[in-house]
Amino acid sequence: MEHVSVTRTEAVGRITMNRPESNNSINPGMSEELHEAAIELVEDESIRCIVLTGTGKTFNTGADLGVLSADAEDAALIRSMAHQLHGTVSQLHRAPKPVVCGVNGVSAGGGIGLGVCGDIVLIAESARFQFAYPRIGLSADGGSSYFLPRLVGLRRAQEIAFRDEPVGAEEAVEIGLATEAIPDDEFEDRLAEEAARLADGPTRAHAATKALLRQSLDRQLDEQMATEASTIAGLTGTDDYQRGVEAFFAKESPEFTGE
Repeated sequence: MEHVSVTRTEAVGRITMNRPESNNSINPGMSEELHEAAIELVEDESIRCIVLTGTGKTFNTGADLGVLSADAEDAALIRSMAHQLHGTVSQLHRAPKPVVCGVNGVSAGGGIGLGVCGDIVLIAESARFQFAYPRIGLSADGGSSYFLPRLVGLRRAQEIAFRDEPVGAEEAVEIGLATEAIPDDEFEDRLAEEAARLADGPTRAHAATKALLRQSLDRQLDEQMATEASTIAGLTGTDDYQRGVEAFFAKESPEFTGE
């Protein structure tokens, strides 16, 4: 791949956006490669945690305006890139394993959806989120109009969208866009540590919890609890359940296999 790298370290798969000379903006090639990389790691059963991050001082700044014409002829290209971007976000959001977004720098426009679609979002202290779409007369994509109201509430989402002011790392944590803000010089180590911790966890239980949390937003309480009951009962047949209970009574840390 030219614009995206995929690496594996034990059970952690890492997707790194690699167009630092263009602020990791998305051109047609990157949009396709991101989608392919997401599918590859989601389908790889040896990978138990996925990391998404960027190279350099930028996470992702959305579409590369340099490939656009600024007129109606852009419609087909924008639709095509959005389709690939949305496929990436959907794959990561629904992945049956934890996803960690490592927001190493500016996350703007289409980069917002990529930056917040994970289960854990780590953000460098120098990084920020910026809606950015009003500056070029366009509306949201990349799932930002889906995630923002759910993460920070409708009123704050409207503020982020219509005032289009930067949201720094500490504020992102305070309002629920990010999980943890990390000093820049500690960011890579903390990102690797968090991913390794999740990769060592009960992968099938993590996947089930992830699905339950996602589904809860569209369900009534009784329906959700019924699904919880059937899900938790189904997990009693896993190897990790047995390992977890045995470790509990032995007062030891469990060694999960993801099975």
